Parts: sequence; structure tokens; C-alpha cells
Amino acid sequence: MEDESSENRKQARLAILELANMISVPMALNAIVRLNVADAIWQGGANNHLSAIEILTRVLPDGNGDAENLQRLLRLLASYGVFSEHFPSGGGEGEMKYSLTDVGKTLVTDKEGLSFAPYVLQHHQDALMRAWPLVHEAVVDPSKEPFERANGEPAYSYYLKQGNMNELMVKAMSGVSVPFMRAMLQAYDGFRGVQRLVDVGGSGGDCLRMILQKHPNVKEGINFDLPEVVAKAPQIPGVTHVGGDMFKSIPQADAIFMKWVLTTWTDDEIKKIMQNCYNSLPEGGKLIACEPVLPENSDDSHRTRALLEGDIFVMTIYRAKGKHRTEEQFRKLAVSVGFPSFRAFHVDHFYTVLEFQK
Repeated sequence: MEDESSENRKQARLAILELANMISVPMALNAIVRLNVADAIWQGGANNHLSAIEILTRVLPDGNGDAENLQRLLRLLASYGVFSEHFPSGGGEGEMKYSLTDVGKTLVTDKEGLSFAPYVLQHHQDALMRAWPLVHEAVVDPSKEPFERANGEPAYSYYLKQGNMNELMVKAMSGVSVPFMRAMLQAYDGFRGVQRLVDVGGSGGDCLRMILQKHPNVKEGINFDLPEVVAKAPQIPGVTHVGGDMFKSIPQADAIFMKWVLTTWTDDEIKKIMQNCYNSLPEGGKLIACEPVLPENSDDSHRTRALLEGDIFVMTIYRAKGKHRTEEQFRKLAVSVGFPSFRAFHVDHFYTVLEFQK
């Protein structure tokens, strides 16, 4: 073993301590979201510079609360780029002030009532937290994901029985989907010429609504999801909500769209979904799938880490053998069911648009 006083060993000990204590980061973020700190800083439509005490008076107007503990949370998250620190002018005494970075701004509620804040809260609900100590069980026996081991049933069926959880998940998905869809619709033109479009797993229909607004050539949108999901979907001009099971059949269309659907299933299940898509498309029709796509090799970039972290989330919560895949893995799955043509469009740092043409 190397000398413990060497720089390499000091750095190694520091790194493992950081990893061991890293639970502090998502839990601090969860606390900040629960306290609605981002909206408090952004109050009035400006990125205000506020001390912990000033923030506290906005989030807890009754005057209670501990400003020092709030500052401890702010300081940790500032080290991860969520907040910016502003030292007292002239270097003198005074309160440290905080504002939002671009990362922090993703937590601000926009005019449509959306943000990434529900996505943070959705990840840290009690039922999900119970699953994390059981991640090793996905290695020991992958026939059942840790979430099911902890809660007695799979996540999707569990959510549907818990109204508050299901509502939060829908809001979380909207908060993530809408910004991505805006970016995708600016950079990807694969909906040109499409007249009838099916969104598989479309939930409330947010994606279809945005596609139809951008591409008036799409005359008919079919929001296809489980019957109990589409039963609660709002009315959208040009969109018909259809309940069903993608493992049995998918409505016919010129193009089929799906976002973050394939990731949560096994290879055999994906082949079944893709086969049903292939059967529902005319010659020249296409499947447009937006999925997290892993790089071929790992590195320490934010993108790779976010994708790999999401991969472990899928393994823990949704399916022990569901996973993020590489472009080549997606291509092989598509070829196996008959899709001869495949293209990838990198319109976002997390999601990739995968286009499979019949």
C-alpha cells in the first residue's frame, strides 16, 4: 500500500469521503425545493441577491426558522453550482448573499406553472427512498427491482394507487418535458409531412400539443397511454386520447412518437414495443423516440454522470433490467424487428432523438 502521507493517498481519502457523504447533496436540494427558495429569490421577476435571513422571511413569513441552517444548505449547493455567493462589498462584515445560477433557475416556477422542482421532489418520496438501500439486490437477483422489494409492487402500479404520487409524477414529467420539447422542435424537423401522429405514453398530451402548434401539417394527434392515464388527460384541440396497451397494439399513424418510454423496459420488451410500432406504420413511416443515450465510454463529464445516474435510477425504481442504452444498442434492437434505417439527432445534452424509418 502506498504511503498514507503521499498526495495520492490524501486525494483518495478525500474522494471517498466526498462520495460517502454525497447523499447530503440531493437531500439539501430536496430541502431547498420544499422551502421554495428559488421562487423566493426570483420574486418580482428578478434574480435578487438575498441573505439567508432575507430568504427565510420570504419562505417562512411567520418569522420562525433557522437562518444559519438555511445558509449551510445554500453554501453546499453553491459549491455544486445551484446558487452564486456574493460576499459583502469591500470585504467587510455583513451577510453573505445568494442568487440563482442558470442551474438554480431551472427550479423557478414559470408562467405555465412548471419547473424542475417537482422532478426533484418526485425522486425523493418515501417509497422511492425505501428502495435505495436495496440496490445491491439488483445484482444478487435482478428478477425484481429494489422498489418492488421495498414496497411490495412495481412502481407504475404503486403510483396509480397513490393519487398524490401519480399527480406529482405527471407534474414532474411536464416540468422536464416542456423545455426539452421546445429545444427539440427548434432543432429537429422530422415531423414535416406527417399528418397523423401517435404519441405512445403521452400522459396528459403536453408533447402532442406542442408538436401540433409547431407543425400544423399534423392534422390528427393520438395521445396513447393506459386507460386510467388518458381518462384524466385534458381536452386539447386536434388531439384524441386513446387508452390501450402498447404491448398489444398501437394505433396506426404516419409517425409514432415516444419520449422516455423504451428506457424502462428490458430488451425483449423493447423489441415487442418496436415490433408493434413497425406493424402500425406505413412504408416510409417512422418511429421517433427520445431517450437518454449512453456514450460508448465513460468519463467524468456532467453529461456522462447524469446519464449513468439516471441508468441506476431506472434499475432501482422501474426495472432491474431496464436501462439506458448506447446508440448502437438501440440500432441493433430496431434492426432486429425490421427497421432498416436509423439516425440519431443530438438536440439536447440528456435526451437524444432516435429516428427509425420503415
